Amino acid sequence: MADWMLWAIGAGVLVTLELFSGTFYLLMIAIGMGAGALTSLARVDMPGQMLVAAIVAAIATVLLRRSRFGRTTQPPASANPDVNLDIGQSVNVPAWQDGVARVMYRGALWDVELAPGEPAAPGVFRIREIRGSRLIVGA
Repeated sequence: MADWMLWAIGAGVLVTLELFSGTFYLLMIAIGMGAGALTSLARVDMPGQMLVAAIVAAIATVLLRRSRFGRTTQPPASANPDVNLDIGQSVNVPAWQDGVARVMYRGALWDVELAPGEPAAPGVFRIREIRGSRLIVGA
């Protein structure tokens, strides 16, 4: 079997595995293997093919890491609505005492604290974060 076929089969296997993993890193290595196949078609010897495949895969991985797809900036769990379903819900605060209040929320009394920079006026607030048993709210 020709070298380019081995590179192409390897790239195909990695693309298939990529479909199951959900990340793009195996795809970047498959791109490197595709570059190895093209280098093989150019009749470069095996060490040259491996070098080209490694360099292309490394460059593709670095570019992916620097792109918006490579960054996974998640808010902390205390402020992530995917982790805590109370984030984003509204709560009615009738009165504030030094930026702190007690309110009934979901059938229990909770301590409520204002987020920094928010005015301490009675009204409806949205839950921005939960620290322990304390709701951090903002307008």
